[in-house]
Amino acid sequence: MFINPGPGTAKLVFEGKDGTKLEETIHEFEGEGVLQGQHNIDKSIASFARSCFEYALDTKQDLWFATKDTISKKYDHTFKDIFQDIYDAEYDAKFKDAGIVYFYTLIDDAVARVMKSEGGYIWACKNYDGDVMSDMVSSAFGSLAMMTSVLCSPDGYYEYEAAHGTVQRHYYKHLNGEETSTNSVATIFAWTGALRKRGELDGINELVDFADKLEKACIQTIEAGKMTKDLALITDEANPTVLNSRDFIVAIRETLDKLL
Repeated sequence: MFINPGPGTAKLVFEGKDGTKLEETIHEFEGEGVLQGQHNIDKSIASFARSCFEYALDTKQDLWFATKDTISKKYDHTFKDIFQDIYDAEYDAKFKDAGIVYFYTLIDDAVARVMKSEGGYIWACKNYDGDVMSDMVSSAFGSLAMMTSVLCSPDGYYEYEAAHGTVQRHYYKHLNGEETSTNSVATIFAWTGALRKRGELDGINELVDFADKLEKACIQTIEAGKMTKDLALITDEANPTVLNSRDFIVAIRETLDKLL
């Protein structure tokens, strides 16, 4: 971040290892202002692209990628070009064999499409877009605390987490002995996702089956009308049973016992 104290020219200077210098004017300031710079390397963008393509193949879901290359004509457009080049060279045939498609569009168009869609695809976003849009979608369709997150590397490493992070305010209430009604589904699904992947990698079918049934227990508990306050505020159920955090988890356990 650069703070400009007054009129002047902001320039970007790049010097290569061979001493060659490239200089480009970024902006002509007529007064005070602020300038933000960001960078990436092609290797990192390519790694991101391959992670997305591999995950789409692994889950057999269509892949959407969206940027704002009409505004960010160099930075965002580089992402778009690298994604397309890698797809054409390495994944076109694989996607066709799997019966899935790769789709690129502008981020604002993607938002409009997503809000009217039924889901069932992967939406690849750059970091800032992903933070904003994932929270928007989860809130519009239900509860942020229901959203899971999977981090996937091109080398095949996976990390499962609750996308909403920690609920700090509720945690402090819990430490003080106060009752909370925190939705724990995303945290549970983070565990089931990790357990299922471990079972798949190690060939432990019982572990995969347990993960499937635990997720099913969460869904059945909510469909039976037992839920935390965030879901009770938006449900179509006439008289939902609003549970605190502990009782909600206990209700899921009771449902799970019937499935095991």
